[in-house]
Amino acid sequence: MTVVTRIAPSPTGDPHVGTAYVGLFNYALAKRHGGRFVFRLEDTDRERYDADAEAAILAMFDWLGIRPDEGPEIGGPNGPYRQSERLEIYRTHVDALLEAGAAYRAFETAEELDAMRAEQKQRGLPLGYDGRGATVPREEQERRAAAGEPHVVRLRTPEAGETTFHDLLRGDVTIPNAEIKDPVLVKSDGFPTYHFANVVDDHAMEVTHVLRAEEWVTSTPIHALLYRAFGWSEPVFAHLPLLRNPDANKTKISKRKLDTSVASYRDQGILPEALLNFLATMGFHLPDGREVFSLDDFVAQFDPERITLGGPVFDLKKLRHLNAHYLREVLSVEELADRLEPRFEDAGYAWDDEDYLLDVIDVLRPRAETLQELVDAADYFFLPDDAFAIHPEARKKIAAGQQALEDLERSFSMLDFFDEDAVDELLDEYVRSREIKKPAVMMPLRAALTGTTNAPSVTDLAVILGRERVLRRIGRALGEMTAALPDDDPAAAEAAAEAAAKAAEEAARAKREAAIAKARADAAARRGEAAPEGADGA
Repeated sequence: MTVVTRIAPSPTGDPHVGTAYVGLFNYALAKRHGGRFVFRLEDTDRERYDADAEAAILAMFDWLGIRPDEGPEIGGPNGPYRQSERLEIYRTHVDALLEAGAAYRAFETAEELDAMRAEQKQRGLPLGYDGRGATVPREEQERRAAAGEPHVVRLRTPEAGETTFHDLLRGDVTIPNAEIKDPVLVKSDGFPTYHFANVVDDHAMEVTHVLRAEEWVTSTPIHALLYRAFGWSEPVFAHLPLLRNPDANKTKISKRKLDTSVASYRDQGILPEALLNFLATMGFHLPDGREVFSLDDFVAQFDPERITLGGPVFDLKKLRHLNAHYLREVLSVEELADRLEPRFEDAGYAWDDEDYLLDVIDVLRPRAETLQELVDAADYFFLPDDAFAIHPEARKKIAAGQQALEDLERSFSMLDFFDEDAVDELLDEYVRSREIKKPAVMMPLRAALTGTTNAPSVTDLAVILGRERVLRRIGRALGEMTAALPDDDPAAAEAAAEAAAKAAEEAARAKREAAIAKARADAAARRGEAAPEGADGA
């Protein structure tokens, strides 16, 4: 038997991490057995259908690297793969159920159904359709339908007893038939309901295993009854544990409490490998206990019977920690550069030397958890020496270390070689000779070189930037401090210092914006695109 699995999302909004999670497990099962992974769009809810969402779902699976073997953009032997394009198939199958007496047409209006529910509430009866339409003779049903009277088609379910199906993870699951109550198969607009189209499509597409979220457990008896009404073999059902919020009650993951959009995680700079690795640990662990593994490793070891049913928690801290591990330990600096270059260009960064880019990424990645954090931290490496912002806390460090900066400016200018060993030796010798603590030198120098107090080692910064840029940056920092020197009037001095700092910041901001605009225009020109708006004046 060829194992065939599927993912069948509804294109109604941003792709959800739950869709990626279920898709990953279906993909792994199919690939583990050399089978097929089918992508199908369940787009029969035309009121909520969103064409952009359809494109976004397809793009999500492409980005994740769990690409289907069959689907709307791929084709395959059992298409079409959009339910809205399969209406004639559903009509044929519903006619077969009507002919066999396994389904019937029901003509109740919305008002009649509301009155039915109100009476049930008043009498304390279970809510649900009471089966009244099932008593209308078949000939009358067909006559009224032919006359154009609005109606739905319902499945005729047993009035008594129970329906049992087997779940690979839960064993036999039994639901009283009184809770099923003749569900609608075809709506009054002629479109099938999820339950009906889902079963017809899974059978037509030769799906052997249905792995989906546990919220569908209570609906599965409807599907089982449909398979039996058609005389078809049922697939293997396995309902995966729901992803949970990291709150005290481990509630079902929702966008009210947590970011559930895969696109959002992509934009933040979560790597697809890290997100897949994280999702693979939701209710499943490799036999050897590894927490970090590739998609190929997961596929090779995947066994659905090893899925645990305890509610897996979508822990953002764990995801970010795992992503940081991929940034630092799994991807080479060259691979990381390939991921970052488009983001760097979008940020307005420009570079002529590929080795410089690799050095910057290598020195920053130990301090970042996402790609975007790397981009945000890199600005002072790419902006002109007089254009990056100097933050207030950094200004305090520069002011406190003015003498050290003046001394180092002279010493750096006289170094025969400006490499790691020479810079390290110079700094160590300066600290020893002045008998001062190293932070009293390193913090002002770091602040002068980067405009921040949170940056990599001073030696790494100096060597990557190079002697000329180091000297220009120290000169800029000292110049701004000199412009803000106090006089005999403390209040006036403080106001002057604030004004000088603000003026310097405004000047740097203008230069920064101009540099970024020019870099973006240059990047667009290299790609053969129109220059971004605002770049023409750079």
